[in-house]
Amino acid sequence: MYRSLEEAVRDATARRATLAQVALAAEAEDQGRTVEAIRAALGRALEVMRGATGRGLAGDLRSASGLVGGDAAKLVAGAGAGAVVGGVFRDVLARALAVQEVNAAMGVIVAAPTAGGAGVLPAVLTGLAHARGLSDDALVDALATAGLIGAVVAERASLSGAEGGCQAETGAAAGMAAGAAAEMLGGTPAQAGHAVALAMQGTLGLVCDPLGGLVELPCVFRNATGSAIALAAVEMALAGITFAIPVDEVIDVMGEIGRGMDVRYRETAGGGLAATPTGRRLARERLVQIKRGS
Repeated sequence: MYRSLEEAVRDATARRATLAQVALAAEAEDQGRTVEAIRAALGRALEVMRGATGRGLAGDLRSASGLVGGDAAKLVAGAGAGAVVGGVFRDVLARALAVQEVNAAMGVIVAAPTAGGAGVLPAVLTGLAHARGLSDDALVDALATAGLIGAVVAERASLSGAEGGCQAETGAAAGMAAGAAAEMLGGTPAQAGHAVALAMQGTLGLVCDPLGGLVELPCVFRNATGSAIALAAVEMALAGITFAIPVDEVIDVMGEIGRGMDVRYRETAGGGLAATPTGRRLARERLVQIKRGS
């Protein structure tokens, strides 16, 4: 698999291929599997993503702490109540919340790239595909592109909140979703690369500060905002807007920031929102709940 997204973009452009095609070919060579087998595995992942989205949108799930659940359904139900935005944007946000509500309730999701950032990719891809009437084959191709992007981020930086803050989870997910969606909607490999850069630059420095160490708050809601950032990046890239810093350098900077980040802001629940008076109170209350239930 590629260690440079710029190299993948160059190869795809030179071959008059998509990033999905070069990603599938590289993965088949690396793993000794056929492209068809890899696409079948991605198709199964797509079905799990859809299942999690539908389950979360039902609105009847709650996390064990009681802090998370039902908000995706509220977003859908409130679509006509003086909403600032609607349509596909609101649908994508609801889907992102839905997947993360399933995760918080210990349901089945696809960690893409991680559990904490798992709502962004399915929300953006399935939401846009639904709005545009795109086929499952197009979605599978998009997942292949997203996998390529995620693999490069993992090689050059990190996908772990404990290592690099939430920029390495939700931020990476936003980049994966933006690049994959840009290509899925007809963008060139170069435009997909710019979409990744435009998304990830918007999440640089994002801390990981889960209340009580639970992947609930603010994680669930950051998936919605991460999806919004991804949509903004897609919109800009497909309009022909480019980002002056090459995408690999943006990824490298994310890794550098993560390595220099204070440990309080790297999934330790020692800083940020987790360390606010309310955050500490909610964590204590959750600990009491756990003790009572044991």
